[in-house]
Amino acid sequence: MLRIGLTGGIGSGKSTVAARLAELGAVVVDSDQLAREVVAVGSPGLARVVERFGPDVLRPDGSLDRPGLGRLVFGDPAALADLNAIVHPLVRARSEELTVQAAAGGAAAVVHDVPLLVENGLAGNYDVVLVVQAPLELRLQRLAGRGMDAETARARIAAQASDEQRRAVADVVLDNSGSFEHLAAQVDAAWARLVGGGS
Repeated sequence: MLRIGLTGGIGSGKSTVAARLAELGAVVVDSDQLAREVVAVGSPGLARVVERFGPDVLRPDGSLDRPGLGRLVFGDPAALADLNAIVHPLVRARSEELTVQAAAGGAAAVVHDVPLLVENGLAGNYDVVLVVQAPLELRLQRLAGRGMDAETARARIAAQASDEQRRAVADVVLDNSGSFEHLAAQVDAAWARLVGGGS
């Protein structure tokens, strides 16, 4: 079974690529989704986050106030490191469980959708690394369309790896500067080359 690492900066179109790969037959393990799962209400992960950051990071319903926590840790490297030390090992363990399940189920490939693959030095964990790229202005437009203000969007982009850093670890670079069809054709071609055909 092929282990594919998929990454790209915020607003690059990584989720679109992940969805297309799932259509082609890949099992997609989404690190962002797992990061939410491991701090769900009642989880040991959430208890550890509250222990470190205090009860103010909870919403009235007991769930994690992710934007509030984000405001606490972005711009505070020590706080961000503490949060990552809680969440990342839990995400890795859950990711490994899902990978084992996929292998047992006979999946041809597991795609690990990892936003911070480059930043966390994870490229060596995968057989192949796919990187999705798009021009900065286009990414800013997409983020604005999701309701993110320009200052926040630029700060998030600046906190991530550069396009050059991502390309340095990429086996395949997918260009998402055009239409969905243009991107899908690249994904389909990469899948055929890597896995050997359709689903």
